[in-house]
Amino acid sequence: MSTVHESKHPLISHKLSKLRDKNTEPKKFRELVREIAGLLAYEATADLITTPVEVETPLQTMTAHQLKEKVGLVPVLRAGLGMVEGFWELMPSAEVWHIGLYRDEHTLKPVEYYNKLPIEPRVSVCIILDPMLATGGSATATADVLKRWGVTKIKYVGLIAAPEGIQAMQTAHPDIDIYLAAIDARLNERAYIMPGLGDAGDRQFGTG
Repeated sequence: MSTVHESKHPLISHKLSKLRDKNTEPKKFRELVREIAGLLAYEATADLITTPVEVETPLQTMTAHQLKEKVGLVPVLRAGLGMVEGFWELMPSAEVWHIGLYRDEHTLKPVEYYNKLPIEPRVSVCIILDPMLATGGSATATADVLKRWGVTKIKYVGLIAAPEGIQAMQTAHPDIDIYLAAIDARLNERAYIMPGLGDAGDRQFGTG
């Protein structure tokens, strides 16, 4: 079974409290999403494989280490877009591939409407970026797409999750570790995370 990592970092807790506040304006909301994503990126990439390289410092030659694995970021459109910059600040060479999904308001199931992945993977690790793990439908569908594409090492990074979403993700993809800023209590009748922060996409783009 995959591991669920709920961050206990005080900086994440502090920023998340501001993110949840209904009075936080879209500009500040986007900044907070980016900043929290960067902090989660540090935690989610702790096990990436490195390779030794010879480096000449101003004083002598030494053996240092650089990333061996090529990383692909997969933000789920549209809400996942706000998390990309936080990761890019730490991994500017990471490739970014987009998968578009929306939740059918009647069935609550994900519907794929956009996929521009190349024919074959050019990365060895994919990180799914999606702020809210609610029902788990979008996350599991994205992981399905990536596995069919041929990627075997996948991580999920989100801001807030409901227990229902975590269970759905672990049931469908027990090999994918989950990294979160917080785990909330439950879903309401409209499948929104409670207490949550509302619609992450609307709040980022000012369309709520």
